[in-house]
Amino acid sequence: MDFDIPADLAAYLDELDDFIEREIKPLEQRDDNIRFFDHRREDARTDWDRGGLPNRQWEELLAQARQRADEAGHYRYSFPAKYGGRDGTNLGMAVIREHLASKGLGLHCDLQNEHMIVGNNVGLLLMLEYGSPEQQAEWIEPLAAGRRGFAFGITEPAHGSDATYMETTAVRDGDSWVINGEKTWNTGVHAASHDLIFARTGGAPGDAGGITAFLTPISSPGFTIEEYLWTFNMPTDHAHVTFHDVRVQPSAIFGGEGRGLQVVQHFFNENRIRQAASSLGAAQYCINESVAYALARRPFGKPLAANQAIQFPLVELQTQCEMLRVLIHKTAWLMDRDGPFSVSDKVSMCNYWANRLCCEAADRAMQVHGGLGYSRHKPFEHIYRHHRRYRITEGAEEIQMRRVAGYMFGFMRQRAPKGVTESG
Repeated sequence: MDFDIPADLAAYLDELDDFIEREIKPLEQRDDNIRFFDHRREDARTDWDRGGLPNRQWEELLAQARQRADEAGHYRYSFPAKYGGRDGTNLGMAVIREHLASKGLGLHCDLQNEHMIVGNNVGLLLMLEYGSPEQQAEWIEPLAAGRRGFAFGITEPAHGSDATYMETTAVRDGDSWVINGEKTWNTGVHAASHDLIFARTGGAPGDAGGITAFLTPISSPGFTIEEYLWTFNMPTDHAHVTFHDVRVQPSAIFGGEGRGLQVVQHFFNENRIRQAASSLGAAQYCINESVAYALARRPFGKPLAANQAIQFPLVELQTQCEMLRVLIHKTAWLMDRDGPFSVSDKVSMCNYWANRLCCEAADRAMQVHGGLGYSRHKPFEHIYRHHRRYRITEGAEEIQMRRVAGYMFGFMRQRAPKGVTESG
């Protein structure tokens, strides 16, 4: 049993650090781009005149960083080599995302919008697994380069985490399908050309089968963006959308008729382990900054770090980081060996605990730094506001704990959903 990070992966982290110093940091400092990371001017990211959407200059800057990362061969790390990637593994992605997040917020890594110079881009992984040949021909290259993406229409206002009770429906009408319903927290619609809408096409409410995913053009008649929902951490790209007789062709079906829930579960497992690694990295950043500050700060004539009231809470957080890191690495390794559906319980453990830990670490960092930590001169309050959402989105922590309990008590089995093989 070897717990060392593979030598080639450790060397790649050094390569990424060098790229950040040479290419990304200078871009971050140019033309006052630093305003987007100066937490006192954080609202520079938000276009208040467009309903709180991300500022176009902010998104253009992120696109520049992605382009540079792609040209340098980093952005597509996790993708197959035939699409310009490095055949990266889940373990590799977990190590990389923790590493980048532990460096603090910046143009190399800004988790508010899942931006990293090594792309997460689960949409491409899903396209490779579930897309039809025609869909793959249209989407793979622009997805891989980060030039194009599609939104995910899963959550509904009346049902939240319970996707099996979705009320959005799609019915056959001649040679096409007609979609009616609504979705909320439909992230990324403002910049996407298509929305992956999940609708019931058969079965009864609560059935796992009978849900179909439709890759739907947002410009379709009857597709309406009702509003963007303002959040604890702005800007917002989370829309409430409605569908009134939205007509799509059978070629819009993604992953096969009635197999939409499998697409959702695959997305969640792939994304949750990566999110857990990012939250762990952000938590470690908060702890590291708190230790450094406690050593330098000297109230009452001695270092703040000499006080056990400062030491012990940070010791507990560091202990949790060490334990969580081992579980994340093990889980990612098992996903690489046995497939994304083989460790659903452990993925949920990693994700809910990492998100909770990050919030606790950010809160403790604010406390250690005192008034300065609460201010926008430090990033801790921003980290808290952002990561607090992950204790709710993509499966609230209670839902994930319930999922773990299902495996513990025998109500669920550790296997791919019906009709899905590990290769998709």
